Amino acid sequence: GPGDPELLTIRGRRYLEAADVVVYDRLVDQRLLGHAPTDAELVDVGKRPGGPRDRQGEINALLVEWAQSGKRVVRLKGGDPFIFGRGGEEVAALAEANIPFEVVPGITSAIGAPTYAGIPLTHRGVASSLTIVAGSESPDKDGGLVDWDLLAKSGGTLSLLMGWENLPAITQALIDGGRTEDTPVAVVQWGTWSNQRTVVGSLGSIVDTAKRAGLSNPVVVVVGEVVNLRAVSRWFDNRPLFGKRVLVTRSRTQSADLVDLLERTGAEPVEVPTIEIQPVGDFCKVDAELARLTEYDWVVFTSTNAVEQLFGRLDVLGWDARQLHGSRLAAIGTATASALSERGIVADLISRESVSQSLIDGLAEQGVAGKNILLPGAEVRPDRLRRGLEGLGADVREVTLYRTVAPSGAGERLAEVLDIGVDVVTFTSSSTVTNLLALLGGDASRLEGARVACIGRVTAETARKAGLNVDILAEDSTAGGLVDAIVGHYMP
Repeated sequence: GPGDPELLTIRGRRYLEAADVVVYDRLVDQRLLGHAPTDAELVDVGKRPGGPRDRQGEINALLVEWAQSGKRVVRLKGGDPFIFGRGGEEVAALAEANIPFEVVPGITSAIGAPTYAGIPLTHRGVASSLTIVAGSESPDKDGGLVDWDLLAKSGGTLSLLMGWENLPAITQALIDGGRTEDTPVAVVQWGTWSNQRTVVGSLGSIVDTAKRAGLSNPVVVVVGEVVNLRAVSRWFDNRPLFGKRVLVTRSRTQSADLVDLLERTGAEPVEVPTIEIQPVGDFCKVDAELARLTEYDWVVFTSTNAVEQLFGRLDVLGWDARQLHGSRLAAIGTATASALSERGIVADLISRESVSQSLIDGLAEQGVAGKNILLPGAEVRPDRLRRGLEGLGADVREVTLYRTVAPSGAGERLAEVLDIGVDVVTFTSSSTVTNLLALLGGDASRLEGARVACIGRVTAETARKAGLNVDILAEDSTAGGLVDAIVGHYMP
């Protein structure tokens, strides 16, 4: 596909998942490589500006060598392998070496980029033909393969690939061939990617317009009246958070919903998990408490992690939700309640707000004086809830199910991301704040210029105490609530 990793075909993904070796190009989203097995060898053969102009012979030989060694090889290419992708040359080399192969078609950028720019390449009454052209060959070249005069007279839509360097000569050749100077033209840079940019002009103006806008390779150039349809067909680059880079600090196992929602609003989620959930090293105390759950009047869950870890341990012990049959269950916020619901359990009490005081108030209404309450949770946690319940006369016992640590390599990854820059930093818990700042050596200035978005007042309070300005506060403690708050900040 042309860039957006979700344009990968189902067949393409299936082959990636079974690959021993993945030989990939430069213009391939790195997330696609995540479909390959963890032990697959990843080989970067991308051609880079300033590097050797033609390494195709080396690539062909590499494919043959890997295949002859008995490996299952995936040649991962941008766009479609048979449309200016030199896929034909590669399969010819494989055929000559008697190596079986299959070609999986992909979405070429010649079609994908204009579609994401809101430009239909054909339209009834406007254009009934499409020509895809390689712009890498200058019209000034003697004996060239492209008949620019014929293309100028065709009247249909032209989609030009690799035409940035020769754009001045191409536009002039089309004008000389009969197209009018006011023929609409669009230049789409990084088509289908989150940093896509589109500039519209005419054959007579587009070169200067695109250069003033700072465009450069890789681009797709669309020539024809269909460009005018972008005014009504635009859908991708006008979404509320389009072009915003959003740092996601949540643990990788819990970030999928947030990442998905951010992508739907046009943002570019950048994942740098600052916490990793690890079970406690010694389960003796945990198992003892789980064995006597029936002795507790209330079991209070303060996070989805607590729910997942407790039920995970019950599973290891060969028990299930019936172990909780004698207790009433309370949950802080709708996200925690949903985690219980996924396990077939309806919480007896859900706090109105995702803060300890709201849960304390709710339990106070239930009357917990003299009641036994279990608080399963993290190794490091605020003591506000425990103290509040003890103040109501409850007998409270805390049990540690897990601890949060910084993932290996997170510091280096964070530095790389911040060097490029982000627009929004998200925090979903106090531990994400604490761990991110620890990765920065306490230097909060590295986040200057970025908006800080927090779930809940407790997380926001932790961020403020750490010296951060909280710009966005989501009262709804869900991924959807956080994204809605970010959208509301930029589009009040």
